[in-house]
Amino acid sequence: MAQLSDPQDWVEQHGDYLFRIALLRVRNDVVAEDVVQETLLAALQARGRFEGQSSERTWLVGILKHKIIDHFRKASREQARPEGDDIEREVNELFDEKGYWKDKSAGPKEWVDPSHAVDRQQFWEAMKHCLAELPPRMARAFSLREIDDMPSEEICTILNITRSNLWVMLHRARTHLRKCLEVRYMGVPART
Repeated sequence: MAQLSDPQDWVEQHGDYLFRIALLRVRNDVVAEDVVQETLLAALQARGRFEGQSSERTWLVGILKHKIIDHFRKASREQARPEGDDIEREVNELFDEKGYWKDKSAGPKEWVDPSHAVDRQQFWEAMKHCLAELPPRMARAFSLREIDDMPSEEICTILNITRSNLWVMLHRARTHLRKCLEVRYMGVPART
């Protein structure tokens, strides 16, 4: 059964790891630091309830994920405005009225095997940059669905959106990320 280390060592042992996870999801250094601090405080308060069924780091990441979701809920309540006009325009330029590629060569290019790319620092730097270009709610929806593998119903509740709105946001996010990663990570020339 796993034991917790001294809470005074948590920042040194897990701080950078937790910060990287938080930063990938919230896309803001200050917010990521705040979420990690809230995580460590919550862990300190709950350390008596740690049952040792997971590693200390896994337990802390679980708490971090809940703190990130809390942040997204709060941000969604505070930010009820339309977004994504530029990305919507970008996506609409790619497809005709029936949903087919206007330019057949504009479709997805051959990608590197993702199982090899995930471990590359270069890939994650490009992904972080591309996620930063998305409007905040769209990035949150994408992170919750694709990174945290959260069910659609739960995401809709957190972000206070409909399933169809979520689907549109995810479609636009994926289209933008595909284009951005092709340029930034795979070296495919940008389309004009």
